[in-house]
Amino acid sequence: MAMIMQVKPFIPNLRQGKSQNNLNFPNKHSSNLVCYSLGCSDSVLSYALAHHFNPKIPIEKAVTPPSSWYTDHSFFHLELDRVFYRGWQAVGSTEKIKDPGDFFTGRLGDVEFVVCRDDSGNIQAFYNVCRHHASILASGSGQKSCFVCPYHGWTYGLNGTLLKANRISGMRDFNVNDFGLIPIKVATWGPFVLINLEKGNLTQEEVDSHDVAKEWLGSSSEILSTNGVDSPLSYICRREYTIECNWKVFCDNYLDGGYHVPYAHKDLASGLNLDSYSTTLFERVSTQSCEGMSGKSEENNDRLGRKAIYAFIYPNFMINRYGPWMDTNLVLPLGANKCQVVFDYYLEPSLQGDKDFIEKSLQDSEKVQVEDIVLCEGVQKGLQSPACSVGRYAPKVEQAMHHFHCLLHENLTT
Repeated sequence: MAMIMQVKPFIPNLRQGKSQNNLNFPNKHSSNLVCYSLGCSDSVLSYALAHHFNPKIPIEKAVTPPSSWYTDHSFFHLELDRVFYRGWQAVGSTEKIKDPGDFFTGRLGDVEFVVCRDDSGNIQAFYNVCRHHASILASGSGQKSCFVCPYHGWTYGLNGTLLKANRISGMRDFNVNDFGLIPIKVATWGPFVLINLEKGNLTQEEVDSHDVAKEWLGSSSEILSTNGVDSPLSYICRREYTIECNWKVFCDNYLDGGYHVPYAHKDLASGLNLDSYSTTLFERVSTQSCEGMSGKSEENNDRLGRKAIYAFIYPNFMINRYGPWMDTNLVLPLGANKCQVVFDYYLEPSLQGDKDFIEKSLQDSEKVQVEDIVLCEGVQKGLQSPACSVGRYAPKVEQAMHHFHCLLHENLTT
């Protein structure tokens, strides 16, 4: 058996964002306003549910969080406020915003956002909401010289400035500078775009990329760099899956230390030396690594390589680096019983033109994803059964899952 390194998780106390009451940046998602999305009685119940997990109990004796963490709708809204509206969140790839005018949109919980590269080449992020009557401004991704509201034609520059407001003659006490798009702090690390809904008290100029990496990745950043996560890779494609399960079910499945691989992914397992599986814990990151299996065909060796590393960045982002490939999994919560998983695929530039290799590799990945979807949707059905209350951890392999649950508990109870 492989040695599995277990590091006692350091769980940071995240500070609440300062409330901004000015017209241009109302911080609707400050934690002291949790009742905006929950009735107060629901809020109290959700806080109580959060305390049904005890992170101080060692993994050998610990039980998992209760099934209500995965099924209760008010608890889901508490997670949005305490987990997703705090800290840096991965939202996309820099490939989507390479040139001035490029943009992409997304949704995180109740927050619609747009990320773009402005005319000066700077990356910007905004709430994707017109300041007139709250229409969504943009959809999808592509190229624009400005954002024009499809409802009444209010027009905004790529830097968020309100450029034109139609038919507003007679309007009093209107200052155009107060009605630009509401900004969101944005940063990048490697090929990843991050946003932070909490840091309304900082200007974009005060967002330092080094500090962002330290806050997002902690002491794991050097290891991820060493394993080629931030190396220059060619972007291949994106695939999206809507899954009938709570977002944490997908994360738990990823974090079981390869426990399920020989049972659910037999083809994948045949290319990995599962006895070499090891787990390392960092502040907000866990990594799982596994050696490739010797004696496989040249084609499979090319895809899986000699070593695979799987990194989970709290709360919902996964990076898989193996052979010449890297793919990322972004798990977006859609409700208590539904999530969307976004896969982005990257490849070393020397193989970018090998269409047969790319197609075969994507087919292999698709097979694994379909197998995981069956597992996750089955678990969700089980969690909704009255027979399910709590489970247990396999201490030698499920340290990363326990670490994830401890981080959740910290966010949900502070």
